[in-house]
Amino acid sequence: MPDPTEPSQTPPPPPSPEPEPSGASTSTGLPSNVAAAIACIPLIGGIIFYILEKRDSFVRFYAMQSIIFGFVWIVFSIVYSIAHGIFTHIPAIGFFFDIILGVVWALVWVAFLVVFIITIVKALTGVRWDIPYIGPIARKQVESSAP
Repeated sequence: MPDPTEPSQTPPPPPSPEPEPSGASTSTGLPSNVAAAIACIPLIGGIIFYILEKRDSFVRFYAMQSIIFGFVWIVFSIVYSIAHGIFTHIPAIGFFFDIILGVVWALVWVAFLVVFIITIVKALTGVRWDIPYIGPIARKQVESSAP
């Protein structure tokens, strides 16, 4: 009978075949890619992670890009609402403007949604992806605010 005070002679279990999540832990305690993906939520996620994350430039980049993207989305919504309010009340041509603006609004909304999904996927895979026109602005802002 083996002595219970002796260390076990059984070999350690083999390592699991599942890869460990990549990405260093951020100051929020989340892996870098997960924090960046959550920061991609337009405006709110970006603001929260831009304030909380002080070290990881990957997360800060996606947070700043999300803030700018959210503002662009809001500005577009305001411009659409104003144009819709003005043009639909014009006699004789208001109906056609209403249809045209509705189609434009739908197409732009789908484009915003596609860009939002792409940024989340790119962040989760650990790829730094610039949204056209917005990414370079965000990169410049993050680099200028780096400690």
